[in-house]
Amino acid sequence: MSAEYPASREVPKKENRFKVWRQTRPFWAGLFTMIGGVPIAYLPYGDMRLGNVTLAMQTTAGAGALIIGVLLITLGLTMWFQPVVRVFAGIAAIVLALVSIPVSNFGGLVIGFLFALVGGALSASWAPAPPIEEIEDAQHDGRPEASDEAGAEPAAEAGTEVVPAAVVPEQREPEQQATETTIDAKGGRNSAG
Repeated sequence: MSAEYPASREVPKKENRFKVWRQTRPFWAGLFTMIGGVPIAYLPYGDMRLGNVTLAMQTTAGAGALIIGVLLITLGLTMWFQPVVRVFAGIAAIVLALVSIPVSNFGGLVIGFLFALVGGALSASWAPAPPIEEIEDAQHDGRPEASDEAGAEPAAEAGTEVVPAAVVPEQREPEQQATETTIDAKGGRNSAG
């Protein structure tokens, strides 16, 4: 598919449904935010066993870390299923990632902090693609159409719509060129008008 053919709005095939769904929302932002929430919520409660030795990363702020982790996972899901609030969710994810540094073992050993920070930034900066305008009943032969300014005939009889070229604004002529005589005539002062 090239840029010359308009995209169709038909129902996507089964193998393309996920791709279409993923491209209409900040998918990677939500995924990174949810991945960042897991180590932030898990590490204060989890323990690791090395043989007979148990390593526990428990802190006194375990409830705060759990709340931050669950909120980050919720914000990631919000980015996926409510892309309208992507900027709010992104900024909230960035703030929660920053708060997780002192609350949750340096933000889930910095791993959760970095994932949540990148996910929030991606969400805040994501913008949906502009809508595609379809031309109804248009027969396109694959060749680019020339504009009226280039001397081409209007394509109205062929059933296609002619899109006018962008209008270039006219450039203004300078009102007066500054020369040595005009500078001397004004006494060397500049004029703001």
